Amino acid sequence: MTDLKSKRWIVAKGLMFLFIAAAAAILIWVETPSVMIAILLALLVWASCRFYYFLFYVLEHYVDPTMRYAGLLDLLMGMKRRREGMRRDA
Repeated sequence: MTDLKSKRWIVAKGLMFLFIAAAAAILIWVETPSVMIAILLALLVWASCRFYYFLFYVLEHYVDPTMRYAGLLDLLMGMKRRREGMRRDA
């Protein structure tokens, strides 16, 4: 699979993710409409965004600039390879 390079399709993909997230949050809140559920949904969205930022910006720019990965599975596999490499060196 090749990387997505079209700016239009990148924006469309982002908007689709936004729509999916908004639809899921609305459907959850409609199922159980309460202030507590609204607050928990807001916290879930905020924490998820911060975790995404941590994984795809902070790790690369502040922790280890040599870390390059395309997604979560790629990150986990790379970490596993590094750990196995460290064990062999020790």
